[in-house]
Amino acid sequence: MSIGANALPELAEMLRQPAVSEVFVLTDENTGRLCYPLLQQHLPTNHTVLEIPAGEEAKTLATCEVVWSKLTERQADRFAVLVNLGGGVITDLGGFCAALYKRGIRFMQVPTTLLAQVDASVGGKTGVDFQGFKNHLGVFQEPGGVFIDPRFLATLDPRQLKSGYAEVVKHSLITDADAFREQRINSVFIEDWTDTIRHSVALKQEIVAQDPLEAGPRKLLNYGHTVGHALESFLLAQPGREILHGEAVAAGMVCEAWLSVQHGLLSETELDQIETFLFSVYEKVQFVSLEVQAIAEYARQDKKNAGSIINCTLLEGIGHGVYNQPVTVAEIMDSLRYYNRL
Repeated sequence: MSIGANALPELAEMLRQPAVSEVFVLTDENTGRLCYPLLQQHLPTNHTVLEIPAGEEAKTLATCEVVWSKLTERQADRFAVLVNLGGGVITDLGGFCAALYKRGIRFMQVPTTLLAQVDASVGGKTGVDFQGFKNHLGVFQEPGGVFIDPRFLATLDPRQLKSGYAEVVKHSLITDADAFREQRINSVFIEDWTDTIRHSVALKQEIVAQDPLEAGPRKLLNYGHTVGHALESFLLAQPGREILHGEAVAAGMVCEAWLSVQHGLLSETELDQIETFLFSVYEKVQFVSLEVQAIAEYARQDKKNAGSIINCTLLEGIGHGVYNQPVTVAEIMDSLRYYNRL
């Protein structure tokens, strides 16, 4: 893990190793245009760029087939390295492609969005969406390295930056009440993101180190995601209504904070602090009451579930998440109705 101005030079050093036969760079149409020029000078001159469409809609097995086909056409061997340059879609999909190609080639993560820098590229989760369900197919596979250069954040529009900030807030709500208090003061108005990224990554790494394969404590990182993924998946299937991942997670955190109150874990005062802060940063996600059941049904496919039990991560006070909290579809529907009334 390398964060800061030395990140890309350190990547260059790794790619110069004799064991690297060839370097491939996975981009999308945005990162190829905006971010690749900054990375290019740190790559071997004979590298190959593979470009895929941008957006969550491209996070599919069909796109993986395109990547695998290009690697095959280039006769990439098991000593090839795939450098994933992009946001969460690129880092998730690229890692998944690398993990499966010829039973696994090395890959490096160069996250370019705040979301990917503090969350998606850290922890070894890879995967793609399937049949409308978020990250339904995937494997745990640690990258050869993660190289985070905050300069890439200058390429983001404010909406994308705020989307990533939702994961920063999530890390604080589940592990660090003091950090959340600071966030309520400073909000998303941060000039130099380096320290924020380091702190957020450290919180996630500490949890992942305890539970690399998400059998227990790593489930804490899913706070906001049971309802958030359901909402994101539902709207992704509605052309023109798609929202960003962090926007869905922010809504999910409000819903799951409300559920925490209903389960006797969180106070009304803390709920008010959480929702007031999140609504100061994020616009309300729009849906109608008649859609609540259809949204909640997506939670039946959540990866934390055990059989028919929907396991949710809730808050036992700000700064203390608790995982494996069973909730029903009816409760999720109620939380969505609560959110919709705010």
